[in-house]
Amino acid sequence: MNESTTAWRRGPRDWLVDACLFLLAVVFGMVLAGLRLDVSPRPPSWLFNLDQTVAALGCAALWLRRRWPTELAVALVVLSVFSELISGAMLIATFTVAVHRPPRTTMTVFVASLVAAIGYVLLRPEPDMPATMAWVTGAAIQGAVVGWGLYVHHRRRLAAAMRERAARVETEARLRAEQAGQEARTAIAREIHDVLGHRLSLLSVHAGALEYHPDAPAEEVARAARVIRESAHQALQDLREVIGVLRAPVGELPQPTFADIRQLVAESDRAGMRVTMAEEHIGTVPEGLGRTAYRIVQEALTNARRHARGASVRVRIAGAPGAGLTVEVGNDAGGHSVEPTGAARPGRGLIGLAERVALVEGRLEYGPTEMGGWRLTAWLPWSPC
Repeated sequence: MNESTTAWRRGPRDWLVDACLFLLAVVFGMVLAGLRLDVSPRPPSWLFNLDQTVAALGCAALWLRRRWPTELAVALVVLSVFSELISGAMLIATFTVAVHRPPRTTMTVFVASLVAAIGYVLLRPEPDMPATMAWVTGAAIQGAVVGWGLYVHHRRRLAAAMRERAARVETEARLRAEQAGQEARTAIAREIHDVLGHRLSLLSVHAGALEYHPDAPAEEVARAARVIRESAHQALQDLREVIGVLRAPVGELPQPTFADIRQLVAESDRAGMRVTMAEEHIGTVPEGLGRTAYRIVQEALTNARRHARGASVRVRIAGAPGAGLTVEVGNDAGGHSVEPTGAARPGRGLIGLAERVALVEGRLEYGPTEMGGWRLTAWLPWSPC
């Protein structure tokens, strides 16, 4: 909002500035009037009285400079063609235009004031000063006032631009913080799903077996109970590590490696799944790449345990530096789902897995096979270095 729209809502500082400028214009006019009375020949009394009246009205009109700065400046410039005492008010009005209006408007008013000065020196020539010298003196004073006003104008624009930039930087910083927080929450949710989903699926499988086979031999019941106890204990341990994400950077927490995939497959095999694994990779798998491969196998085994109980599962990992790492997990047709009615909407784990693969610029494909099974295939880039 510019100052012209708040003319009638001046603050204490505005009232003080306007009063000082009004008094300055009045004093300037009175000094010129006193000097004019001391020189000879004196101007005609009617012209001197008219000049004083116009100057008084011009000084009073300065109180409207905030509302109509350009219009007031143009009017005073026109009156300055014959009025000498109004020059102080005219200079203040021109200064106001330079401060509050675009430079193009300021230069237009300035050129008009120079033309008006030519008219003044022609209509009221000074007896002891050449017309050219009088015009140059007036033009120099007006140019100094306009230059000062333009300086203030650009300083204010620079300050406003700096405030706007600071506000924009603050907004961007806030948005970046919100985005970082959202990414952190997403990472935590992904970790919780990946870590606890595997353990809880083991609990679900063995608890379901006890429910559907209450007359199972005591050895099988004891074996299922032992797996449930071990899985519950490990789930609590994993949960403590995941909660540590809220207290420490993720990099400081223990993370799975590529070598842990074998233990993951063996654990699933001990839990009753028929899992086979084949490795055809060349070289040592980098830490970040191995962690992503571990999460892929973990999610695939969890889904197979939930939705294809009893089916055989094959895990194949192949690749080499420069060619990428391929992780493939598939299961045969058969088996049945152990998800209870009203379970959480399926597919959330695969969505999180797709996000994890996309972070490393890999590819993820999954879907049913022609034989009625299910296959998940991921390709991960492997730097040749």
